[in-house]
Amino acid sequence: MSIDYNKIPSPAYVLEEDKLRNNLALLKRVQDEADIHIICALKGFSFHAVFPLVKQFLHGATASSLHEAKLVFDKMGVKAHTYCPVYVPSEFDEIQAISSHITFNSLSEYERYKTKMNTGISYGIRVNPGYSEIETDLYNPASPNSRLGIPRSLLGDMLPEGIEGIHFHALCENTSHTLERVLESFIALYHPLIQQAKWVNMGGGHLITRKDYEPDHLVKVLKAFREKYPNLEEVILEPGSAVGWQTGVLVSTVLDIVPNGDFPTAMLDVSFTCHMPDCLEMPYKPRILHTVDKSPYEYNMGGMSCLAGDCMGTWCFEQPLQVGDTIIFDDMIHYTMVKTTTFNGINLPDIGIWHSDDTYEQVQTYGYEDYKKRLS
Repeated sequence: MSIDYNKIPSPAYVLEEDKLRNNLALLKRVQDEADIHIICALKGFSFHAVFPLVKQFLHGATASSLHEAKLVFDKMGVKAHTYCPVYVPSEFDEIQAISSHITFNSLSEYERYKTKMNTGISYGIRVNPGYSEIETDLYNPASPNSRLGIPRSLLGDMLPEGIEGIHFHALCENTSHTLERVLESFIALYHPLIQQAKWVNMGGGHLITRKDYEPDHLVKVLKAFREKYPNLEEVILEPGSAVGWQTGVLVSTVLDIVPNGDFPTAMLDVSFTCHMPDCLEMPYKPRILHTVDKSPYEYNMGGMSCLAGDCMGTWCFEQPLQVGDTIIFDDMIHYTMVKTTTFNGINLPDIGIWHSDDTYEQVQTYGYEDYKKRLS
């Protein structure tokens, strides 16, 4: 199947249904073979138009705010596994009503809300596993000074009253071998607490659907962990990137070409800061389809906002770019879509699905009212 980009208005995020199905099928295989639960992390993949499809393969979803939990409940029809770095008191009752699991980030939060804990919800605490291999500090939740999770030094050898689960998160697009090393540290620190728990949530960052990932090794690691702790009723993984990995693109158009600087800049109808913020945060250079390694036709890509740094480059093309040419940014469905902004009043791209029968469905458009109602 190949997308007919002439059928897609620019700019637009386009998810390919077949690619999503392939990812979900692999995740389900790991889930079944390892006897675990894989849930979708909305912070990385919140394309709710396909939540009914995701629900056919995975075991639910995880939320990090009231609004994410509501989206899980409304669009997937299940209660959320909810972990918030901090809970807003006025929202906690509503979160409880639509959550199956709730995790506390600190002992003080547990103490604050323990009188509200009720049956029908399984409560947990997030801990710092004491090890990570994430090189970018912005994305490292398990650094020694992280505000996320309780350090071992603040816990005794008994789980707090009413706490049934332990949650940790230490990965970012990592492999099963990294998880294996994280588990060594987690077990060394928290062994007596794991023995008392009913569930362990190993967080996200498991990039199971990347081509070089070794799913069979992951299954082996998870089975060994389950055998070591037969008391656990549930082991949970919550990837976001792995669900949407390589499932779609951002379609854009060249609006102008300016000759300033060492290379000409193709000015696009999209913005890096508004529509691809991860590129500037990480930072990383996204792949553009139909480019070549080397040619005389080399261009920077410029976003349409007035931020001076709303640009990136360079890419080479087989032919000179012209106004009206289509520029397709690859792998723009996971994380990228959830971080968009309307800075500068720039409109958000459409959202659409390229279905298995080679038809295009436009599922969301935006306009002035969406920008206006975010302001006052």
